[in-house]
Amino acid sequence: MVDANLTISDRIQEKLDGLTRAERQLALSILENYPASGLGPLATLAKGANVSVPTVARMVQKLGYKGYPDFQADLRDELGAIAKGPIAKHETWAGAAPSEHILNRFTEAVIDNIRNTMAHIDPVAFDQACALVADQRRHLYIVGGRITHTLAEYLFMHMQVIRPNLTHVQSTSNTWPHYLLNAGDGDVFVIFDVRRYENNTLKLAEMARARGAKVVLFTDHWRSPVHRIADVCLTSQIIVPSAWDSATTTMLLIESMISAIQTLNWDSTKNRMQELEDIFDKTKLFRKFT
Repeated sequence: MVDANLTISDRIQEKLDGLTRAERQLALSILENYPASGLGPLATLAKGANVSVPTVARMVQKLGYKGYPDFQADLRDELGAIAKGPIAKHETWAGAAPSEHILNRFTEAVIDNIRNTMAHIDPVAFDQACALVADQRRHLYIVGGRITHTLAEYLFMHMQVIRPNLTHVQSTSNTWPHYLLNAGDGDVFVIFDVRRYENNTLKLAEMARARGAKVVLFTDHWRSPVHRIADVCLTSQIIVPSAWDSATTTMLLIESMISAIQTLNWDSTKNRMQELEDIFDKTKLFRKFT
């Protein structure tokens, strides 16, 4: 039985440890160029992974499919979902939407996203991401895209309070190459990239990785191409009854990360917070009632 909430990539990752050597070789070949790798004929996939045709058939069945055509049908559905623009997303929901009020429908969709995301996230990977971002010896670069720049700014603002030695990389392609000049071995790039993945973001990630930087990726459950080079990949489910995807689950992961990092660095964070409050008092930024 195939879980509709999981992508094929998710199912492969879940089964990876229980696969035979040849099946594991095939699985890694599929993930290397996912999802395009599975769209051709069965024999072509087998040849590309240097395994036998029966190996492909066996692994597809282990993933819960009756055969390769069913596997490909799901893969094509995923590819279509990844490529959807706002109008196509709205039409999908408008045709199937129940009659309840949008507040209830939207909330239910968000709760389902959170539940499914939390069910499949790896706490060890999350802790690893937090440790990288918290390490003040590493210069921290935070990068967003056309829509996700708001998430990047939110994380950056809090990291400014928690730690020094960080940079908010503007997502426009004519400015980000300048930031790479100072990036070096062991630095950390936190990158946000969700479906309709941006070519500039992938190029930046590749160049940062080539300079020895670590990459922490926030993406959706289809996973940005950046995941192939990321040291840690944190995925969120994002589908809601809207022409736009939801950022709620990603924001939950961000705020959880902020909480974890301030705890890891609490002594220095507390001192920085106190110093910042002194600056606020001097600038009279906030109104005081006492």
